[in-house]
Amino acid sequence: MAGPAAAAGAQAPVALGRVLGPWGLRGWIRIEPYGGARDSALLTARRWHLARPAAPAAPPIDRWIDVERARTHGATVVAKPAGSDDREAALALKGAQIAVPRADFPALADDAYYWIDLIGCAVRNPDGEPLGTVVSVDDHGAHAILATDAGVMIPFVDAYVLEVDPAARRIVADWQHDWSR
Repeated sequence: MAGPAAAAGAQAPVALGRVLGPWGLRGWIRIEPYGGARDSALLTARRWHLARPAAPAAPPIDRWIDVERARTHGATVVAKPAGSDDREAALALKGAQIAVPRADFPALADDAYYWIDLIGCAVRNPDGEPLGTVVSVDDHGAHAILATDAGVMIPFVDAYVLEVDPAARRIVADWQHDWSR
């Protein structure tokens, strides 16, 4: 299981993280990945879209950048954007959201899927009772949590999540509606 928690259309770039600030003195940036650093498409995509609304101390950003290198650094990703050669250039990107086209995501094994694919899936228990539609998948350290529009929160672990079929837009979970309240 991998990937981002934010939803987006198949053609639109998918938000994968945000720039925390500079990393070192040579133009590298440190990124908070939304869905974990280890399998993030931030590590393999070589073109990112950066976006940040205007703020009192920073101009807006809305542009594509090329990425020379990216790697994990603990729970974060560090990257070297092309043309960012010093700390000041990296600092100018602080707070920008990073998005990557879905086509640039690495291929997954047959039994794996990106979190983005779970957003909008209908969740039912084995008895067929609806538990809502997935609105987010959030990493809470020990495991991820599926959150539905019905207020149900389900640990995203094999013991509870019995079946995931993103193509059919459905998930079967051994859970009851009132367990997460």
